[in-house]
Amino acid sequence: MKNTISKHTAGVGRTMIGTIRTDVLAYTAGKDVKLDMCLVDADCIGSAAHVTMLAGLPLKPHLFSARDRDRVIAELARIMRRADRGAFTITLQDQDVHLAVERELTSRLGALGRKIHTGRSRNDQVAVDLRLFAKEQLLAVIEEALALGSALLIQARRNRGVAMVGRTHLQPAMPSSVGLWASAYTEDLLDDIRLLKGVYDLNDQCPLGSAAGYGVPLPLDRRQVSDLLGFRRPIHNVLHAGNSRGKLESGILSALSQVMITLSRLSEDLMLFMMPEFDYFSLSPDMCTGSSIMPQKNNPDVLELVRARTARVMACNQTVMDIIKGLPSGYNRDLQETKEPFMLGMTMTRASLRIMASLVAGLKINREALRRGFTPAVFAADHALSLVARGMPFRDAYHYVKKHLDELDDLDPDRAIALKTHAGATAGLDFAGMARQLAAERASAENEKRRYFKTISRLLRIPYPM
Repeated sequence: MKNTISKHTAGVGRTMIGTIRTDVLAYTAGKDVKLDMCLVDADCIGSAAHVTMLAGLPLKPHLFSARDRDRVIAELARIMRRADRGAFTITLQDQDVHLAVERELTSRLGALGRKIHTGRSRNDQVAVDLRLFAKEQLLAVIEEALALGSALLIQARRNRGVAMVGRTHLQPAMPSSVGLWASAYTEDLLDDIRLLKGVYDLNDQCPLGSAAGYGVPLPLDRRQVSDLLGFRRPIHNVLHAGNSRGKLESGILSALSQVMITLSRLSEDLMLFMMPEFDYFSLSPDMCTGSSIMPQKNNPDVLELVRARTARVMACNQTVMDIIKGLPSGYNRDLQETKEPFMLGMTMTRASLRIMASLVAGLKINREALRRGFTPAVFAADHALSLVARGMPFRDAYHYVKKHLDELDDLDPDRAIALKTHAGATAGLDFAGMARQLAAERASAENEKRRYFKTISRLLRIPYPM
């Protein structure tokens, strides 16, 4: 791609690149020059599927011969290797990854590079790139959520018999256990994983071949492209394929926000229960930061930042929704601004899951402090129900205990949690069942990742990921 730069005009930033002012180009390219480096693999993979399909079209003469196709795919693999080494760049003149890859193909393959854009638009290119990016990222998020869920379950099983005051309104309420508390967050994450799988399925549709949103007068085989890329199916309506941009990213960010809400509540619990007034839990010293003035400090900065980054992930989702809510059908450049919050939300969620898994694995349980947290009033509801078991109507038992709290002095926390044997209570937790759920979800994610990587390796004719 040849560009000419004119002399500066009187205004600041009015250098010309081709027929476009550089300030206009910089403004419209935005952060794509940087963000699109995350999409180089996806763009090359999408192009490999596209050229494979074009080579098989029943046209005379053929757009690409089998040898042409192989040369293009080999060059796309070379670009991916260069990007992995940091040797591939996207320039302002390129504007984005799509034109950067096309420029590279053209410089190496001449006319073949100039033909690669046949039957597609940057609109469906970026749509498929983001879906391929999201496919790998969502599988990674699921695996990282499973790792945290497993760390919590290990703590729960290890401390299943450790009594802990259960709280409502932050006030002492009823006897509970560390096992109940920790495994509650395991189940929370399992619910979050179900949401992630839902948006993964929504993402698992191929928009390529929709071009600018209205199709093209060529007999494109969109089903073939979808299969080559490992998608479940192509998006049928070509206009919807473009209109789904933004809504899809918002759906994914919404699921990520639910993950972050789980992490934020877990973080808040840990910060409260680590306070010296509680001292229920302690963090490993290497998970804490210090103070520039107070030598004694070990601060839970990780937990505080998880709480803050939850707000930021939720804000990313709100940003995307605010951008797309008033858009008419068809492509609008506003959609470019959804890319950064989408990638940022994904990055922050993954980093938060990884750091929390390490933190939970090193969590120390202070049994003596947990036991000291019990006061006689914590047993009030349990005692009322024991009177019900002997025949007293519940409301009578409620009022009796309320007037006779002095009868609760000698009750034992260990016995209290051992008496709750029904499903899901302190002595009725199905740790093995939760472990099976985690294992099943892990196997499902691994199988899907293996299937996808095998599909892309077959397309590129090299092992993927590199």
